[in-house]
Amino acid sequence: MLANADLHIHSPFSMAVSGAMRPEKLLIASKVKGLHVLGTGDAMHPAWQQEWKPFLENMQEICVVPTGEIEDDHRVHHLVLAEEFGQFDQLRDLLAPKSRSIGTNGRPHVYLSGEIIAEHAHEVGALIGPAHAFTPWTALFAYHDSVAGCYGDEKIDLLELGLSADSSYGASIPDLSGVPFLSNSDAHSPQLEKIGREFNRIQVSGHLSVRNVLDCIRAGEITMNAGFFPEEGKYNRTACVRCFTQYSLEEAQQHNWRCPADGGLIKKGVSDRARELSRGTPGPRPPYLHIVPLGQIIQTLEGASSPHTKKCRAIYDAFIMAFENEIDILVSAPLPEIRAVHPGVADAISALRENRVILHPGGGGKFGTFSLK
Repeated sequence: MLANADLHIHSPFSMAVSGAMRPEKLLIASKVKGLHVLGTGDAMHPAWQQEWKPFLENMQEICVVPTGEIEDDHRVHHLVLAEEFGQFDQLRDLLAPKSRSIGTNGRPHVYLSGEIIAEHAHEVGALIGPAHAFTPWTALFAYHDSVAGCYGDEKIDLLELGLSADSSYGASIPDLSGVPFLSNSDAHSPQLEKIGREFNRIQVSGHLSVRNVLDCIRAGEITMNAGFFPEEGKYNRTACVRCFTQYSLEEAQQHNWRCPADGGLIKKGVSDRARELSRGTPGPRPPYLHIVPLGQIIQTLEGASSPHTKKCRAIYDAFIMAFENEIDILVSAPLPEIRAVHPGVADAISALRENRVILHPGGGGKFGTFSLK
């Protein structure tokens, strides 16, 4: 079966995460969004495990996969997927001697190399790979020029692209040949424009179970990645982290990576970094569908301050009443049926499906925006 999967979120036990991130709210949001598979996030944290356990015992519509993120001694973040919480318990025991936050932080900092962390993850039977691999902070390619530079001889099982990249950014990097690409939300809030804002469509053999989902990822049975236009990500372009002025790579180098306007640090953008690492002809990858969350589309059309205004929410609810979930609306619902609910949204989704949008790229920590032609 085809299943939509978002495998990277966070819990209230991580920094800068909404206290509303609770299992019951996440499962409700996942159903409205159109997800079939949801990662728990922060599965290393004992209290977060306890919150999830009642729901795992009675899994029905949503398959919940234990997942977590770990920061290594070079600040690189790693995404870990496992079949059971028990594997995260084993991994926590292995890493605990080298971490002061492993029992308190949902995303613990571990004073070990990426290679050793990956070795321990494989020892307990988990999958591992770099989280948001191109982001200029806390990511593989922020600190290393190759996979081996971080992981040594240890194999990676996956690579998460991050909000500022799509699969084209990694398709010409020789190191990544044969490595499955994931696109996940990294959500810090259960709001519908956050959960599933990026997702993977996977081909699961047999019934929907955690083991079959992991087998699917391991085998690279991903039929589509979906998510932001890379330009919408907040680190897509090289830019100052204070005033967000954007620079070409050559200009940044001339200014010695300091903004001439305010002295702020200029941070290399994902697009420039991916271009540096790319070589030769892009290898084959599943299609990548660029989407914008429905709430954000409605907000833009209505000129509203938020997708949560009363009017925007009423329009959103009318769509869910008609189509049951958001992903189907964005990806496959017939335009005439969408038009019957809201003509403007139909025009916007038509433009998105045909890439007829104007992008205003983000950089330096400021999200990009879009407008319709």
